[in-house]
Amino acid sequence: MTTIDINCDMGESYGAFMVGEDETIMNYISSANIACGMHAGDPHVMERTVRLAKKNRVGIGAHPGFPDIAGFGRRMMEFTEEEIYQLIIYQIGGLQAFCSVHDVTLKHVKPHGALYNLAARDEKVADAIARAVYDLDSNLILIGLANSALLSAGIAAGINVASEVFADRTFTAEGFLTPRNVKGAFIYDVKDAAEQMKRIVVDQKVKAIDGTIIDLKADTICIHGDGKHAVAFAEALQTTLSNNGITIKRLGEK
Repeated sequence: MTTIDINCDMGESYGAFMVGEDETIMNYISSANIACGMHAGDPHVMERTVRLAKKNRVGIGAHPGFPDIAGFGRRMMEFTEEEIYQLIIYQIGGLQAFCSVHDVTLKHVKPHGALYNLAARDEKVADAIARAVYDLDSNLILIGLANSALLSAGIAAGINVASEVFADRTFTAEGFLTPRNVKGAFIYDVKDAAEQMKRIVVDQKVKAIDGTIIDLKADTICIHGDGKHAVAFAEALQTTLSNNGITIKRLGEK
């Protein structure tokens, strides 16, 4: 039986600012990456999202990022490896506390935005993140971009990793995400996105932005909950996977 996890970044509202359609999207996913207050989210939103995930039997993960509310964590920032280690520990620890209060287990960690992209290529940053995850809870699953330095660092640190692809993004010939400022970086047609994900899950291959066919393994698919067509993407992906005999399961679920 072919299985796949579907994850979504959630809990990214803060104060009076509402981001995403968390309650609706939660019906289509198996794992939620909850913002931990640095790039988005706040204590109230974090707790609310933990409760929502528990209610929907969705796996809970921490989504730590750079301390960059104004830039939504998408701006590159300079930190030492030790500072990144501390940022990761701090953010995961906060979400772990809410999970403990609500008697649920934190399952995974997925860095956000610029930190995620940096860790995909920078071995020292990747090692700092993997070390923080291992030191805090070696049972946590570390999510990283397919073929990335972060996955290699997680394996070297002795933790389980999950290879991630994105439903609405294209890939370079090297297997990385096409930069956001490059034409063709995003897939706007929901059927095209769903078909791309089916090919990755079933054949472990994808057509890169330059037309070449590359190998790409996926343990989890990310959908974005804050886009204009977020719900339509989620529905189309779920339908396509189901029609092709692919079962959606939470990370780490037997």
